[in-house]
Parts: sequence; C-alpha cells; structure tokens
Amino acid sequence: MIPSELLVLGAFLILIIGVLMIDLLWVGKNSHVISTKEALIWTGVWVALALGFYFFLRYYGHMLHGIDTKEDLRDIVRKYAPGLRIQSTELKGMIIEYQNHMSLSYLSGYFIEETLSVDNIFVILLILRGFSVPLKDYKEVLFWGILGAIILRFIFIFTGSVLIQRFNWILLVFGAFLVYQGAKILFKKDDNQKNPRDFAIVRFLSKHFNITEEYSHDKFFTRKDNKLFFTPLLVVLVLIEFTDVLFAMDSIPAIFSVSLDPFVVFFSNIFAIIGLRSLFFLIANIVDKFRFLKAGVSVLLAFVGCKLLFHTWLDNIGFKASYSLYFIATVLFLSIIMSILIPKKEKLKKNITDNR
Repeated sequence: MIPSELLVLGAFLILIIGVLMIDLLWVGKNSHVISTKEALIWTGVWVALALGFYFFLRYYGHMLHGIDTKEDLRDIVRKYAPGLRIQSTELKGMIIEYQNHMSLSYLSGYFIEETLSVDNIFVILLILRGFSVPLKDYKEVLFWGILGAIILRFIFIFTGSVLIQRFNWILLVFGAFLVYQGAKILFKKDDNQKNPRDFAIVRFLSKHFNITEEYSHDKFFTRKDNKLFFTPLLVVLVLIEFTDVLFAMDSIPAIFSVSLDPFVVFFSNIFAIIGLRSLFFLIANIVDKFRFLKAGVSVLLAFVGCKLLFHTWLDNIGFKASYSLYFIATVLFLSIIMSILIPKKEKLKKNITDNR
C-alpha cells in the first residue's frame, strides 16, 4: 500500500507542474513580454492556490500523514510538532487542534519565503539585465528556473529534515546562522552590485563550454558547424539556479523555525517560489522603492533564528504557531507602510526642488 504522504506529495506535484505547463504551453506558447494584467492574473492564481492549500491542511491535514488513531497523532506530534500541547482528549478534537497548528505553520512558512524572496527578485533582475536578456524571454527562463528550484528544494528540505531528526543540535546551528545573516543584511552597505558576468561560475562555463555570443530566440542550445553550443540564455538559467541555492540557505532553515514537518515546509516553500515568477513581473521595477523591506527581512531572520536557538524553552512555555504568523505579518506590513510614508531622502530633495 502506498503511504498517504507519497500520495499527497504526488498529487501536489502533479497540480503544480500541471498548472505550470498550462501557463507555458497554452497561455504563453509564444514568447512575449509579460503585461501587468497577465502578471496580476497569474499572481492571483498562485496566491489562490496557496490559500486553498491552507484550507486543505486546515480541514484535511490529518490525511497527509494517515492519522487514524490517537497513537498515530501522538507519534506525528512528537516527531514534527514537539511544542504543540493538545488539550482535547477525543480523537476528533485532537485532530482539529493538530490541523490548526499545521495550517498556521504552513501559512507562516509561506509568508517567510515570500518575504525573503524579495531579495531574490533583486538578484534575478540583476542577472537578466546584466546579460541583456530580451524581455520576451524572461518568462521562459524563469519557468525552467522554477522547475529546477522545485527539485533542489525537495532535496534540501527532506535531507535537512532527516538531519534534524537525527541531530537536533542542527537547529541551533541554523538559528545562529540566521541571526548572523539578519545582522549582516541590516548593517550591510548598499554598494554597487557585482556584474553577473564576473561570477566564477560564469567564467567556468565560458572556459569549458562552447557558448554563443548572441541569443537564439528562446533556445538554450543551438548548432553551428555541426557543433553543439550553449546560448547565453542557458548561462543565465544556470546562474539563477545557483543563486537559488544560496537563497535556500536562508529560507529553508527559516521555515524550519515554524515547522519541523518536511512536507509542510516543502509545500509552503514551493507555493512561494512559484508565485515569485508572476510576482517578479509586478514588482521588479518598484521593488527598490521599499526602502525598509531590507530592515524587515533582517528582523524576520533574527526572529526565526532566535526561535530556533530557544525552541526548547519556547516549546515548554507553549509558544503557539499563530504568534509567529502575527509577528511575520506585522513586520511585513510595517516594512511596506513605512517605505510608503517615509520615502528616500533623494526623492524628498527632488520634490522640494520641483516645487521651487
């Protein structure tokens, strides 16, 4: 008999890949520049699917791990939610409490990943512009980049979960790393970004493989004189995948701070990074206007890092999953509102000059 976890995971992957293929092969079968309207529609689709999955976990989350008895539930709670203190004594009430905890943890993880992904948008935009990728090919390269990210996140998340189950002290390492990253982001100066063509991985590819100077429509490979050549679009794709690995080093440990369940972590992570592709076309040109978002990200990383460092104490005092969700939502909201209400000084000076 196939475990329920594999059935749910398989159905989830079929759903995600199915919607992506509809977008690529039907809606966007021809390369084109993504309009604000199209980006808004697809952002709405992915947000709706992410919220729909929240309700699935809220009312049917017990199906994920095949919970049929009290003992099944206790085993799962011990393994993935050691801080959860179930008050009910009847199986139905116990399951409801567990599902509430699971769904809120999923939602917290989703918002954490979405918030941290804003920095990823900066880097992706830098890469695409640095290689002068045609606007009509943005969608194609981001599509394949996300498919690669799904595979990489799957490996990282489930490997990390196995390590955490065996070596609980890894959570402390994750926590210290996230606090350090939070402080680093907060105090890092906004220096000029490095040219993506100068990255070591780009130099390696250029040295060991045949790469054309020009793009070949939306193709990653082309043939010249019976030789196989990579196009610059493939170099861009490899670079985007490489940067996703780097960003995963922050985001995956951060989501483990709200849930130790690898399936919940994976679901929230994938919905967030897939929604990032559509969100990219909406905010790529305005993301630099959210001046306080960097501070918000640093506070968020420090918060989840402290949660990991003090997870045993927090479990003992009954720290609820909803508290994390409230804090994350508040930080994100304040970062955006303050960015709107307190614009950059350059903008203020320009306004004063224009009014004279």
